[in-house]
Amino acid sequence: MPVVVAAVCPHPPLLVPEVASGAAPDLDDLRAACLAAIDQLSTASSVLVVGAAAARATYPAAAGGSFGPYGAPGVRIGTGDPVLPLSLAVGGWLLEQTKAAQLPRAYLAVPMDATPAECRQLGQEIADGNDRIGLLVMGDGSARRSEHSPVHLHPRAEIFDTTVATALQHRDLDVLNALDPDLAVELQAAGRAPWQVLAGALTATTLTGDLTYHAAPYGVGYFVASFT
Repeated sequence: MPVVVAAVCPHPPLLVPEVASGAAPDLDDLRAACLAAIDQLSTASSVLVVGAAAARATYPAAAGGSFGPYGAPGVRIGTGDPVLPLSLAVGGWLLEQTKAAQLPRAYLAVPMDATPAECRQLGQEIADGNDRIGLLVMGDGSARRSEHSPVHLHPRAEIFDTTVATALQHRDLDVLNALDPDLAVELQAAGRAPWQVLAGALTATTLTGDLTYHAAPYGVGYFVASFT
């Protein structure tokens, strides 16, 4: 059982206090939930951070990520060029503040348009390795949860996010695998592909889920969950 623990977190740049500026306290609860979930990855031998991006890519531990495009040029991770997409940069930034910070790590970008079958296969390939892997799966829910969302309210957004939250809580891998890519695009739910990679990776495990955060403070659905 090489995947021995997993955490699910969202990736809004506002998690970084220097980006959020005066609004940083608004996400204190979310930030704390993320760090608590990632702390549990310290029982693994290595960490793989998984997030959505335009194209599939793998990055080494030293890969850089910068929050300059979000107004915080002084905040960055890694020693290399800032090549990490936002989902992985936020994952790396969170990871560096936890008990799992010293573990060997790698980053995997999953194409946002990957099919459910491709995501599931990728997750199974991760689980076929010999290392005791801790997965850090980054993904936001719908960005259309309210009239104040980045995109205007969609009537199916809350239902979609509630479905995901329930699936994470109860480790319902079939529900995660069945998430509709087209609907996820319509709802601007960036976590669909990474969650389906998670489902594939957990198939051969007996890990149980614990949903510790589900809210939409800025009209975007955010989830934090642990699988131990």
